[in-house]
Amino acid sequence: MYIKNKNMNIGAAILFVFFVLLFFVLAGRFIYIQVTGQVDGQVLATKAQEKTLKQAGIESSRGSITDRNGAVIAEDTSSYTLIAILSSKMTVDENNPKHVVDPEETAKKLAKYIDMDESKILKILSNKGAFQVEFGAAGRGLSYAKKNKIEALKLPGITFVRGTKRYYPNGVFASHVIGYAENQYNEKTKKENVTGKLGLEKALQSKLEGTNGKMNYESDRWGFLIPGKEEKIIQPKNGEDVQLTLDKKIQSLLEDSMSKVQKTYNPKKLIAIVSNPKTGEILAMSQRPTFNPNTKEGLSDTWKNLSIEENFEPGSTMKAFTLAAAVEEGVFQPNAYFQAGKYKVQGSELKDHRGITPGKWMTYLQGVQRSSNVAFVKIALEQLGEEKFREYLTKFGFDEPTGIDLPNEVGGKILFKEKVEKATTAFGQGSVITPIQQIQAFSAIANKGKMMKPYVIDEIKDSKGNVIEKTKPTVAGEPISEETAKTVLGYLETVVSDEKGTGHIYGIDGYKVAGKTGTAQIPGPNGRYLSGFTDYWFSFIGAAPAEDPQLTMYVAMLQPELPSGKTAADGISEIFNPVMSNSLRYYNIKPANTTKKSSMKIKDYVGKSVSETSQELKEHGYEVVVLGEGDMITQQAPAVDTMIIQGEKVVLKTNGPMKMHDLTGWSLRDVMKIVNLGELDLNVSGSGYVTKQNIKAGEAISKGEYFIIELQSPDPKKEESNKKVEDEVYD
Repeated sequence: MYIKNKNMNIGAAILFVFFVLLFFVLAGRFIYIQVTGQVDGQVLATKAQEKTLKQAGIESSRGSITDRNGAVIAEDTSSYTLIAILSSKMTVDENNPKHVVDPEETAKKLAKYIDMDESKILKILSNKGAFQVEFGAAGRGLSYAKKNKIEALKLPGITFVRGTKRYYPNGVFASHVIGYAENQYNEKTKKENVTGKLGLEKALQSKLEGTNGKMNYESDRWGFLIPGKEEKIIQPKNGEDVQLTLDKKIQSLLEDSMSKVQKTYNPKKLIAIVSNPKTGEILAMSQRPTFNPNTKEGLSDTWKNLSIEENFEPGSTMKAFTLAAAVEEGVFQPNAYFQAGKYKVQGSELKDHRGITPGKWMTYLQGVQRSSNVAFVKIALEQLGEEKFREYLTKFGFDEPTGIDLPNEVGGKILFKEKVEKATTAFGQGSVITPIQQIQAFSAIANKGKMMKPYVIDEIKDSKGNVIEKTKPTVAGEPISEETAKTVLGYLETVVSDEKGTGHIYGIDGYKVAGKTGTAQIPGPNGRYLSGFTDYWFSFIGAAPAEDPQLTMYVAMLQPELPSGKTAADGISEIFNPVMSNSLRYYNIKPANTTKKSSMKIKDYVGKSVSETSQELKEHGYEVVVLGEGDMITQQAPAVDTMIIQGEKVVLKTNGPMKMHDLTGWSLRDVMKIVNLGELDLNVSGSGYVTKQNIKAGEAISKGEYFIIELQSPDPKKEESNKKVEDEVYD
């Protein structure tokens, strides 16, 4: 018994000593920690703060894109990510479940609202080990309306996380100019960032995107803010706002017109640009194919902005610049004659289009109006000269890109090595340029000789509304003088106003339009031009009002499918005319007070009485000239169905002997009526109006006889008071 008690005492003593030592060790450790504030080299205050310190991100907003008047083109809007809670631990009340209870039924209903097969949704919902799941791209970026529809299903466990996405309220609206931005999911951060992918959205990514802020705060174990503790906030920096030169109203007009033409004519490509020639501002720019930046529908058809990223042979719109160069150099003679039809260069035979009779004599102004290739080859090679012509191509900016503030611009390529290339370039074939280069070059004609660099970005503002960048109009060059620009506008106005002008269809009631048509062949895969009836780039470039242009517009259409009774010019005019006329009125540019002479198609008078026909034509206000002493009409000029303007000369050839009239003061155009009906051999010197003729008035004339006339320009002081119909038509 004694031994047992003795052993117990020894054990108790040992335990006592052990606990005493342990106490002193722990006490010493506690004192050490209290004094140093460290454990194993780790600062306890820091570790404690790490346990309680939380950080919350504060998202920034992407900058908006607006038109010149502040109308929104692109902005951020709320979007939602679909989440499914799978863990049953989230459900406290079985009558009100907070997790997915029936995966099959949930998958079936969700498949109607997100772009994912029911089987794939079910597979995601069957992931039993997961607390919650997402549905990839199909479940991200959902609209508020779609979120509401899914919520209305009242599916247990289905919820949403709010975010932002890029929204384009106008849908198809200068889509290849604006481009698009989309949510890009970051696997590391498990967050989405809005990133520009095309157009200005991509080019201005660094300016439009913002910098996220953050908030640091201390919380308790449940995540709530600890009372008395201050949160530290780093404010987000929102993206910069971009204001464009585009005008929503004009752009909308353009989009509507182009959609109608696309539907009716189904061209392979369609391009249109509206600009202010005095500043270089682009007011509207569109194309077909295009796309909807919200849905991306149509994006796969083309990624290119065709106005700046594609060059092609311009066709006869190039003639406007050849003409301007010739006028500037003082070599263009509008009333001088040339023989149309064909022109041989280095073994190649360059021909006029089908609308010009081969071998026909016409004035150079008529060559402009009727778009004669031969006229412009002669102007460039014989009157201007090859070297001088090449200088003007550079002056008009066709060698280099314009430098417009849009991405991926390409330049032109001028073929000018062989003589035949120089000849074809004069009328817009062979060499290639971009639509935006034509807009820039035409601004020199429309803006008193000053060529304006095009631009689409008006200004950039910070998130507080302060302007940090402002684009100022830039003169890209002065290829021609103000006087030349005015003269060329006058000539190009007759392309539209003259009944036989190729641009007659582009006339707008109340306004004078100056412009030039274009029809360019398309190179085929074998290097030869395509030969189909519609295998062309059809185009028109014009400015209005012609007296002082406020707007310029270019429209081009590739390989349309023409409905019965329609031409390519009809399709282009269905864009140009409504957009130009409505835009002029929108800008309160008043119509000119012009009094239009009445016109009619001349009837077939052959076989009719001379006296009765003369009386009828005079009653309609036409000047009748009878060639011959007979009483019955055998020929007439102008020909049947020609549109004639009130006051114009109508020559009637009779079945009797012909005698010459006094042609003093006649224009060459009217003289040609006598020459053609009398079958005379004409020889002309000078330009202007007839002052001398070798066959005197009253003398008999016969077929094949030489007829010599001298022309002289009228006295400028008397010209205004002595206007003739010819001047009104062609000046």
